[in-house]
Amino acid sequence: MPHDAPSPSLARRTRMQNGNRFKLGLFGMNCSGSVATTASERWNAGWPENREAARLADAAGIEFLLPVARWLGYGGLTDRQGTSFETLSWASALLAATKEIVAFATVHVPLVNPVFAAKSCVTADHVGRGRFGLNVVSGWNVDEFAMFGAQLLEHDDRYVYSEEWVSIVKKIWLEEKPFDYSGQHFNVKNVGGKPKPFGGTRPLLMSAGSSPAGRAFASRHADCLFMVISDEAQLADEVAALRTGKDGLSVFASGHLMCRATAKETQDYYHYLVHEKGDWEAAEAAIRRRLAGDGRSLPQERLHAMMERFISGGGTFPVIGSYDEVAATLKRLSDAGLDGMALASVNYVQEMPVIRDELLPRLERLGLREKVQ
Repeated sequence: MPHDAPSPSLARRTRMQNGNRFKLGLFGMNCSGSVATTASERWNAGWPENREAARLADAAGIEFLLPVARWLGYGGLTDRQGTSFETLSWASALLAATKEIVAFATVHVPLVNPVFAAKSCVTADHVGRGRFGLNVVSGWNVDEFAMFGAQLLEHDDRYVYSEEWVSIVKKIWLEEKPFDYSGQHFNVKNVGGKPKPFGGTRPLLMSAGSSPAGRAFASRHADCLFMVISDEAQLADEVAALRTGKDGLSVFASGHLMCRATAKETQDYYHYLVHEKGDWEAAEAAIRRRLAGDGRSLPQERLHAMMERFISGGGTFPVIGSYDEVAATLKRLSDAGLDGMALASVNYVQEMPVIRDELLPRLERLGLREKVQ
């Protein structure tokens, strides 16, 4: 199949292609401390916990698992995300342990050779019989790049590199004969790879760029764009602009979920986790590190509010409230045009019964999801 053929990923029939109007995923559970709190229930990201959370999500009808590629933690008392599983092997293992859920791997492209990545992705794809997806990340973390002795390019140049990287990976997946590739960053010879992705299709590609260059890259190469919600009031216009002239592009966002039966219970729990047990030292360090990596999509005012949002969910969109309030929030996001959201939580195993028994039935009643059979 030539590399410029229509996207074969569209032929896949996984949960990511189901009829649910608003799809849900678990975000970042391969890393410790999705909430930067010293509370005893915080997520420690051991393998048994990851496997159990994945199986619970699979049984509940959740569509996908999306990990964070992390090599260094954020320090402080909790060292948020200091414990983490590498995402390609993590995805393979969870695909072997589940039945229907889609597992993504998140890859910093400057840190992983594209020939190796293409083979590793195909391995996971065969393990999951087509349930694997790849989240392509250009990178921003200066300290992590220093670990690898890798150069962190200027912001927009990173996407030139990513474009060449993903072009090589796609050609390995699709081309039957070996090929040469010569670009600004890669010069490779006689490249090929077997087996091909599962079932004559290719894995879903996701990209999380938030800048104009990042979103332009995603529109050219990705099936799913993973955006940051900086202002809910502008979300509908942003999503509409992203989809202009880009048929079939799915748009997702990341969020952090915290819900209890009533608004008061949720507020009290939030205060306990963030204001009584929050790791403010780690939050300050994280913001300094992000700014050092030229995260130009990140607002640079209101530092205290940014620190609070980091503690409660790593800077993702807050999905916080009673069961009814959370369902209403997700309905607003869906009405604004989002196809779904990946949600982090304090403890994925402990929170899955709440998602399954309280949140999903409410979303079904709102017409966002169908009941799991």
